[in-house]
Amino acid sequence: MDLALEIYDSSRDFPEEEKFGLVSQMRRAAVSIPCNIAEGHARYSDKEFIHFLKIALGSNAELETQIILSHRLGFLSSEKHDLILKETKDISKMTISFINYLENKIKHPNNSKNNNNTKNNNHNKNNNNTNNK
Repeated sequence: MDLALEIYDSSRDFPEEEKFGLVSQMRRAAVSIPCNIAEGHARYSDKEFIHFLKIALGSNAELETQIILSHRLGFLSSEKHDLILKETKDISKMTISFINYLENKIKHPNNSKNNNNTKNNNHNKNNNNTNNK
């Protein structure tokens, strides 16, 4: 959500004629990223979650394009442009990593975190039984 707040702040000084054009598109794309992540998280399956994470990635890519355009049009300073693009790149990397994790979890359910928890619980039970002897 920090990115969305940064976009709202950075686009505040854009020309008035861009209020319903580029500013509106940038703000919608920026808000769409955390909203799609939240909606996906509320779904009932990892497959659905992945779908919404991919939509968030698309919104992130849209925003990157709009940031570059805003800079080329002279609406964003080089400093703001670089800062925001770094944030979008970081979000993209984290989201892709999370998608890969969830896809792997679906493909290989025996390697999921739940099994690790089961193994840890069994290990703890064995330790407790040894300590009780």
